Amino acid sequence: MTANPFDVPEATEPHQPHSGQRGTGFLTGPFRLGPTPSATVGPYLAIGLTWPDGPYAAAEGTEGAFWIRGRVVDGHGDLVPDAMIETWQADPDGRFASPEDPRGAARYPGFRGYARSQTAEPPGEFGILTLKPGRVPDGEGGLQAPHVDVSVFARGMLDRVVTRIYFSDETEANAEDVVLRSLPDEEARRTLLATPSADGYVLDIHLQGEGETVFFAV
Repeated sequence: MTANPFDVPEATEPHQPHSGQRGTGFLTGPFRLGPTPSATVGPYLAIGLTWPDGPYAAAEGTEGAFWIRGRVVDGHGDLVPDAMIETWQADPDGRFASPEDPRGAARYPGFRGYARSQTAEPPGEFGILTLKPGRVPDGEGGLQAPHVDVSVFARGMLDRVVTRIYFSDETEANAEDVVLRSLPDEEARRTLLATPSADGYVLDIHLQGEGETVFFAV
């Protein structure tokens, strides 16, 4: 017959647990938790993570400001209505508003360099108001083409994916860019090239499938 786990034997003499031994419930040192495992992001990740002026890397009315617009598309070709886009970039002088810039932090009037946009309205579409970034050193003695660094967060993804937005009308600079030159073919490069539009530039981000955007391991 299996013993009832809730039956507690009657104590016949005083008992003191041995402090510090495994299973006693007592610790002899600091208790440290390890990292929790990754988990898929739910469909409401953008709630509380965006704010009213989040899409404005440049303040409204800043001279030279324009929109970068696009759609986030999944592997089935459907729009993702609850993704979130973060962007970070240099200012028009090729400087960053960050003390981590080895050349020193810079401030450009009406520009903060960082933006965050969700794809809720219109569903699947994002928009960032910004300025054309300047060229920055490539670490090999040359200059990178003007570009915007992009992180994409979306439901069902364990981690963000990271890509870049270049500008198709920067032909000469793009031809010299070490990152674009490292890509396998012209088709891959085209997934990173924003094209001119009525109020700025446009580029769709394809998470999977045909025309998948080039993402980088960082």
